[in-house]
Amino acid sequence: MLMRLLIGCLLFITVLVQADEPHPGTEAFIEKAVAEHGLDPDEVRAVLAEARYQQSIIDAMTRPAEARPWYQYRPIFLTETRIDSGVEFWRANRELLEDISEQFGVPVEFIVAIVGVETNYGVNTGSFRVIDALATLGFYYPRRAAFFSSELAHFLRLAHEENLPVNEVRGSYAGAMGIGQFIPSSYRAYSVDFDGSGRRDLWRSLPDALGSVANYLAEHRWDPEGQVVLPVAAMPEDFDFEFNPRLATTLGELAGQGIEFERDGLPADTPAMLVELETEDGHEYWVGLNNFYVITRYNRSPLYAMAVNQLAEAIRDRKQ
Repeated sequence: MLMRLLIGCLLFITVLVQADEPHPGTEAFIEKAVAEHGLDPDEVRAVLAEARYQQSIIDAMTRPAEARPWYQYRPIFLTETRIDSGVEFWRANRELLEDISEQFGVPVEFIVAIVGVETNYGVNTGSFRVIDALATLGFYYPRRAAFFSSELAHFLRLAHEENLPVNEVRGSYAGAMGIGQFIPSSYRAYSVDFDGSGRRDLWRSLPDALGSVANYLAEHRWDPEGQVVLPVAAMPEDFDFEFNPRLATTLGELAGQGIEFERDGLPADTPAMLVELETEDGHEYWVGLNNFYVITRYNRSPLYAMAVNQLAEAIRDRKQ
């Protein structure tokens, strides 16, 4: 019994010591954050001392939903419940959504679909402390440490700008926040104070949250009159597909390669990308246009962009 007690005490002391140890690269991070964002080094050091490594965050990062094939990814978001909830969300906030749509030039169904995919219309905005998520990924996830380290610095600056309780803010395992799931740099650059309160609150202010989603798409050059995708009717049998995440080709070039699709009157020099989605029976192909690319600025996965597009269409059609 005494031996068990001693072992328990030693383990408890070990946990305390590890919790008090600085994260690897802390001083270099502080120096850079001070230089780039004018943060107080002592404040940054104190905040980081409270940030905790979370293995569950690393685990979630290594198995994102976007790693699944399309036939498994699509059913997560294209459900009857989510479509019906989107229609109800639209009806409940019709006037606000129409005002935002008119101001930013983004159709209501796409604003609704994004918050539908991101947080199920605000039901689930994330349960991880943002400081833990960004510190874990910034200090302990080498593959994307530079990106998340930068986001951590943006978060500390954002906390000052918006008077956020830095140790209490919660979001996704990747540090995304609010109803529209903005990472800190995007929060600072693209969120808007649509309700005129003097703050940009993406959790409790629906006008700010929805206005920020629309502003994000508009700032990335959403075309109010543009389409999102064109379905491909046929592909050459020997076509060697290689995905390019940018609008690196044109409709004319794709047609010249033997890819069959309806151009719907669009000129041959219209920028485009070719998208391949894995089905249970093989693959389906789509031609992504400018607005498809804009959605991928929100989340770089073509699966995400297609899910948003199809959910938007389903919500719009059901509402009508």
